[in-house]
Amino acid sequence: MIQRSVFLSDEEATLALGARLAEKLPESCVVYLYGDLGAGKTTFIRGVLRALGYTRRVKSPTYALVETYQLPTKNVYHFDLYRLNDPKELQYMGIEDYFASDALSFIEWPERGLGLLPAADLQCRFIHQGTGRVIQWEASTTIGQTILSTLALNGER
Repeated sequence: MIQRSVFLSDEEATLALGARLAEKLPESCVVYLYGDLGAGKTTFIRGVLRALGYTRRVKSPTYALVETYQLPTKNVYHFDLYRLNDPKELQYMGIEDYFASDALSFIEWPERGLGLLPAADLQCRFIHQGTGRVIQWEASTTIGQTILSTLALNGER
């Protein structure tokens, strides 16, 4: 298992890290994102999407549970399970259909969907530190290990 940690001083650094990750992502990947409200998870995903060529508004899917971004070469699913009351609600929305295709899936608050979500390739923990944040990465699969071993992390700790 590979683990890495990086300090991000501001929003621009968070967007830049998302863009660097986008360069390393395979066709299909599941990324769990942990962190308090306002920790930078959606900003990070915005950086990924911008680097993949998405130019429209990127918003947190807190109320919709999932936002789908259709890009020319792939689909990106951004889940936010913060408001999920029961993991079984994911069954009602057809969660298994999202993971049946080759797509990139980013899941905020994955602990609220335990038992119904696929295993993560990467897990990212966003931790406030002063005016910035630390992101702790953990690769859970061979795909995740490949991504993390090649990802350039400025400000690595």
